[in-house]
Amino acid sequence: MKLAELLAEFEGADPEESLEMLVDFSERLPPAAPGRDASAVNAGCRIQECQTPVYLWVDVAEGKVRLEAVVPEQSPTVRGFVALLVEGISGAEKSEVAGLPDDFLPLLGLSETLGMTRRRGFQGIISRIKREVAQKT
Repeated sequence: MKLAELLAEFEGADPEESLEMLVDFSERLPPAAPGRDASAVNAGCRIQECQTPVYLWVDVAEGKVRLEAVVPEQSPTVRGFVALLVEGISGAEKSEVAGLPDDFLPLLGLSETLGMTRRRGFQGIISRIKREVAQKT
């Protein structure tokens, strides 16, 4: 899984640098497949824990996980976090996803920087990914 490599980039960074890195990741979020955009989204794809409208699709094919998401550009921190997950988790095995931590803020060096609302939203994204991967064959 590529996620470990991406998270290693955050090691030793101060919170300001980590936020800048997340903003940079926001530009790397690939567009969702046709038909999977915010205008065509059903309520089941929305991450309810996030104040930012985050739409997430979790697919598993041949044991490999694939993520797609739509997150507004006006929310670069959340969009960056989602882009980090999409890039880092896509192609992973189901067992690797099951072992993901529930709280990524310490790994990003942002535990003290981002508030409880953002933490709850980020945890909601991780929970959704893990839950859907576990349910899919």
